[in-house]
Amino acid sequence: MQLGIVGLGRMGGNISRRLMRGGHDTVVFDRSEQAVQALASDGALPAKDLADLVAQLERPRAVWVMLPAGAPTEDTINTLSELLEAGDVIIDGGNTLYKDDIRRAKALAEKQLHYVDVGTSGGVWGLERGFCMMIGAETDVFERLDPLFATLAPGVGDIPRTLGREGEHSRAEHGYIHAGPVGSGHFVKMVHNGIEYGMMQAFAEGFDILKTRNSEQLPQEHRLALNMADIAEVWRRGSVVSSWLLDLTADALASDPELGKYSGSVSDSGEGRWTIDAAVEQAVPAPVLAASLFARFRSRQDATYGDKMLSAMRFGFGGHIEVKK
Repeated sequence: MQLGIVGLGRMGGNISRRLMRGGHDTVVFDRSEQAVQALASDGALPAKDLADLVAQLERPRAVWVMLPAGAPTEDTINTLSELLEAGDVIIDGGNTLYKDDIRRAKALAEKQLHYVDVGTSGGVWGLERGFCMMIGAETDVFERLDPLFATLAPGVGDIPRTLGREGEHSRAEHGYIHAGPVGSGHFVKMVHNGIEYGMMQAFAEGFDILKTRNSEQLPQEHRLALNMADIAEVWRRGSVVSSWLLDLTADALASDPELGKYSGSVSDSGEGRWTIDAAVEQAVPAPVLAASLFARFRSRQDATYGDKMLSAMRFGFGGHIEVKK
């Protein structure tokens, strides 16, 4: 299949590369000419602007927008809506508020254009590991685009099968789902990121407790000079808290036990806030997720070792480089 991709940053570029590895064709555009040429050298067709990208795509066209939420995505989708034709599809694979998806889909439908929201997880590792995707779309549009999603997904891999699942492997087992109608993909991804905040905060607080066990505020006989790197490593091997986030923690500690290169000023992408908004709207108690969000706000004032741990994990999975504000 053929796909247009707008936005060739940490994830957009690797989405193009993974698709091309799987036998698909991509037409790419980014404001950075260097980013476009890098993909062109890998086999993508370069576009000089959005109009050129649309002109190079065969009907019915599909364009994947992979840009920051807000104005960059909104403006791009508005421009594409004037360039595309009836039956074409706009895909938003970034971190967008699900309510914006519903609004956009309604507006695009008036032009006979289709809209798909893809909650995309995988970060900078997606090229090799694949992208976990939660997709909101009309059923027939999802089915049309399924070969693209199947190529981008991680696949079954060597993960043991969940007890009770039998027969042919489902899409969920391959690492992607049709979550439901437009908006559902980003809603599921939003909650995923809220949970991610909580898990990361738990690791950060735990390691902060371990680290400060050797602090001067404790009596000498109660101090313990614990090896952070070894603790992370041993927990990776058979512990109930083993996870990819712990793997990233172990990687960071192995190379820099004091986490000196991390500012500890922890950003939030917006989805953590939106998850708490949804919890309030639905009257669902979410104290852990709320506390983890507020901890990020506090980190921008007075960073702790735990905050640096959060920065290290965010750099590990997403390449996020944070500067003290």
